[in-house]
Amino acid sequence: MHNAKTLSQAMLGLDVDQEIQSICETLRQQVGRTFRKRGVVVALSGGIDSSLVAALCVKAFGTQRVFGLLMPERDSASNTLDLSRHMAEHLGIHYEVEEITPILESVGCYARRDEAIASVIPEYTSDYKCKIVRPQVSENSMVKVFSVVVESPEGVQSSARLTASAYLQIVAATNFKQRVRKMLEYYHADRLNYAVTGTPNRQEYDQGFFVRLGDGAADVKPIAHLYKTQVYQLARHLGVPEAICMRPPTTDTYSMEQDQDEFYFSVSYKKLDVCLYGLNHNLPIEEVAQAVDMSVPQAQQVYQEIKSKRRATAYMHLSPMTAREIHEIRH
Repeated sequence: MHNAKTLSQAMLGLDVDQEIQSICETLRQQVGRTFRKRGVVVALSGGIDSSLVAALCVKAFGTQRVFGLLMPERDSASNTLDLSRHMAEHLGIHYEVEEITPILESVGCYARRDEAIASVIPEYTSDYKCKIVRPQVSENSMVKVFSVVVESPEGVQSSARLTASAYLQIVAATNFKQRVRKMLEYYHADRLNYAVTGTPNRQEYDQGFFVRLGDGAADVKPIAHLYKTQVYQLARHLGVPEAICMRPPTTDTYSMEQDQDEFYFSVSYKKLDVCLYGLNHNLPIEEVAQAVDMSVPQAQQVYQEIKSKRRATAYMHLSPMTAREIHEIRH
């Protein structure tokens, strides 16, 4: 029988040096031989995932063949740019800052989002801060209905349940952010003859927590096989600054502070890692529940969410489809 300690050890059972070596060898193969590119572009967000990807790329290619791109906008957290810059300078790589607010304003990102929020909170204006949230697993709610939380300039908060149309418009509008960033990543990659890196960890990749043709677009995704807790382990081993290692996982998409579990996962990344590992390895759910300090029904709820998200986001992993299969020999 697995207890919490042995289950965690099983999940985290990495030979860190061997894993880093393996990822770096794979990166060199993919970037140099498959894509025939000179180096890589890494979009740095000040978070743990992009920081680890950058550190791994420097390990694989050296500082001269890794280009960092910092792309804040007006809703970014106050420390996002500082942490991103700190990571780039810590690694000693070349980097540029691309402020994307003007682009987002020009395509109506904020205006379209605000219009949707005002449809359920009429007093809302562009002076307010906002975020969207969903119930936590601990609340024992099987129906996950999104709400929007807003804060007035005077600091007064209010919330309302979102209609389906308002929710979809908010998400569609904020998806401009990831797609604009990816557009700029590929501009610099084309300019330098580099490949573009993706930064999803296993939770995000498995559960579809990315924007199709936005942050989901990349030539290589070096850490998509790593559980989030393993990301932290490798990051600390490679010397990622503690300020970044201590930063909570955040969407950094809305103007109000927001953790990823509040927006998408409904459970902390540590608990989700164990549940995802347990489900992937067919461990008894009673042991998984005990390991994450949940009741069995709550753990079953997490399992159902994992499966539901896999079904709902399966299309996001698909390549573009043609009307007929095309078979050609390419030399």
